[in-house]
Amino acid sequence: ASFTISLHKADNTTVTIKLRPDLPASCRIRVKNAVWSELKIKPGQNVTFTFTCSTPEKYFITEIQKNIDCVSGPCPFGDVHLYPPGLPRLNRTYIWDVKASTKAGLELKFTTSWLRQIEPGQTCPDSISYNINSSIDKATVNIGTFCRNGSVSRVKLLGGAVMSLHLPWHSPLTTSGFNIANRASIKRLCIIESILKGESSITLMSPNYPLGFPEDELMTWQFVIPPNMRASVFFHNYSLSNCERKEERVEYYIPGSPSNPEVFKLSDSQPANIAGSFNMSLQGCDQDAQNPGVLRLLFQVVVQHPQVDENVTHLVDLSKERNMTVTIHSEGWPSRIPLMSEPICLICKDPRTCDRVLTLTSGAVYRISFLCKDLSQLRITAEKGIGCMDIRWCQRKIYSLSVPKAITRLPIRLHKFIWKLLATDLINVEVMSPSLKLQQHVPEQRCNTSYSYSIVSATPETELNVGVFCPGGSIEKIQMRNNITISLKTFGKGFINESIPQDLKMSFVPHIKDECIFTVSPNPKAKVYLQTPNWPYGLPPYVSVSWFIVVPSRQTARLGFSKDRMGIACETGRAYVNIKEEILGAEEIVRREDELLPQPRNMHHNFWVNVSNCKPVDKTQLTLQFWVTLADKQIDLGIILAVVAGAGVLTVIGLTVFCVKKKKKKTQNPMVGVYNANVNTQMPGKKGLFRKGRQNNESHVYAVIDDAMVYGHLLKESNGSVAPEVDVYRPFDGPMGSLPPSPPPFSFRKDIKRSSDTEEEPLPLTDTDQDTYTFAHQKSGQSEDNGDANKKDKGDPSVPLLENKERDGLVE
Repeated sequence: ASFTISLHKADNTTVTIKLRPDLPASCRIRVKNAVWSELKIKPGQNVTFTFTCSTPEKYFITEIQKNIDCVSGPCPFGDVHLYPPGLPRLNRTYIWDVKASTKAGLELKFTTSWLRQIEPGQTCPDSISYNINSSIDKATVNIGTFCRNGSVSRVKLLGGAVMSLHLPWHSPLTTSGFNIANRASIKRLCIIESILKGESSITLMSPNYPLGFPEDELMTWQFVIPPNMRASVFFHNYSLSNCERKEERVEYYIPGSPSNPEVFKLSDSQPANIAGSFNMSLQGCDQDAQNPGVLRLLFQVVVQHPQVDENVTHLVDLSKERNMTVTIHSEGWPSRIPLMSEPICLICKDPRTCDRVLTLTSGAVYRISFLCKDLSQLRITAEKGIGCMDIRWCQRKIYSLSVPKAITRLPIRLHKFIWKLLATDLINVEVMSPSLKLQQHVPEQRCNTSYSYSIVSATPETELNVGVFCPGGSIEKIQMRNNITISLKTFGKGFINESIPQDLKMSFVPHIKDECIFTVSPNPKAKVYLQTPNWPYGLPPYVSVSWFIVVPSRQTARLGFSKDRMGIACETGRAYVNIKEEILGAEEIVRREDELLPQPRNMHHNFWVNVSNCKPVDKTQLTLQFWVTLADKQIDLGIILAVVAGAGVLTVIGLTVFCVKKKKKKTQNPMVGVYNANVNTQMPGKKGLFRKGRQNNESHVYAVIDDAMVYGHLLKESNGSVAPEVDVYRPFDGPMGSLPPSPPPFSFRKDIKRSSDTEEEPLPLTDTDQDTYTFAHQKSGQSEDNGDANKKDKGDPSVPLLENKERDGLVE
């Protein structure tokens, strides 16, 4: 197909058809018999041409430039048309270069579709874009690039303007969509007017963004907002230049404000909750010629309906807290920044100071409010620091690790509360949960509560993830070295209800040798799983961890490991698992990394489990998991049977002895005690009576001889029974000590009976030449009265024992 382009000389328009950059010349333009790669048609020319290919839109673009001189002659104000007609269907760019005096203002008014500013490098959904430049003398300032379907309705410029419209080859657009008008001088670089209807959000940038705003320039944005709506301004990206004179600032003109204009630094929180229309101006400064820097600004204006509870304030009392910050933010902050098109939630410290993120510090009282339709989009992240530099001042102090009520009372869900516990190298941290206790989150025993604690032990060089824990387990306390970070993270709306009995506490303790020590009181009704820190990545090299397992006295613990071996090979040192009961003489079980771990075993007392790592050969680190269960102690059936059998045998023996004794008493004469007349039998009364040692007297010569041994020859019966063996008394020839031998216990003494006709009067003895010796007589059935008899005897120690017995009628 052939195309004819005819340009009038008065139109001052030039059409250029040229190849796209970086494309091979596979298609050409044929004019009569000549073939060209570029065709330029000037004012007053009429050219007919064709393309040597069927798809010229792939290779060529068209540029149409119209020069408008408003300095030397009248300006063609009004609607701007797309001229000339009949252009081939190629990607085309219309450029209107308007020259005007700086004493007059030039206005570009968009009629069919308002504009939306985009960042450099971004594209428009329909590939139709506008670019506006301000031209003052020979300087050109890029006001910005815009797409259709926005809120920018007018752009007022000082001096001339260069306006570009980019259309794709398939665009059906036939009008430019704007007109040009002449206005009085605006006395600033430009004014951009934006009309916002209903709830909306727009993003705008300073001229030349992301390059620098012109030095010592002033520009204004005018925002037209319905009076029943509220607007808020947020600066998302800005930088400042190096000023020699003046100061870079932002000024607001807000109708009804008593302090117009309101001046803010770019680093300040910008006004929020503005009712109705307002203006915002950016003022530059005189920059340092050697190091000017860059002034740039990207900001957002959000318009929303007034909230129902915008006048409802919430008291946040942090006056008694120390070293704590509370940040209220949108969900996903800071890793996820909400899209500017998303509904916005604002947190306000006062009616005009609102932001998407608000940070409160301890030591003050705040009254905050929310501009947000759905408060479930907001979260709270808090952080508190607790430190100890001298153990003497903080060793006995117990700190509560619970969320303050000032936070839980807010209608915002707590996302995370972080405690940072800082101490010197010789001071360690002990975390306790006395009533709820802690459960370690492991694959076999997952936490199902609405919150959990993540505990990390850190040094400047390394970081050890101790584990994730939740309430309702068996771990009573954890002792750890280094600085500790404990993060409480919530998972649902039930945290406020579940957190009422929070009992997590901490204290500072003296130095421990292990990296951490767990104290565990297993739940008798559940299987307790425990695993090494830094799961699943493994213990760092040379780290030692211990568990102290409490076993109740009436129960037995069973200990088992979840795998057969440690699963590592050591390059330096050895990895060990040590198990030992806390009882005197207990055997210690030790396994190296190249040995099988112990089989499940019963532990009857409190015991320790220690895991110590080496430096592994490869990157595989030591990970170990074990379990503990409790059961009531049970006596072994074999022991029970043995005890019963033993009791039976003793019963039989006892009955046999009893029968034999009874028969013996019937057939034998009673036992006779043979009295040695040469021995003093007087009861010792004073310590001074024993003036001689046992080597110089015969007080040890005594005996009690069974009657059957003395009178055995008289016990023969007619039935031919064998007579008992007759024993003969022999004096003691063994070694003698300085103390008398202890008498036999009462249960082994026999009743001593003597016949009245054999009784003789004992010889009088003195207490000066001889030691005395006394033996006791006890009748059967009187063992219970022995205590009273002894008391009676003690009444007169000078009377011989035998005389006492005779007086009592006990000697026959």
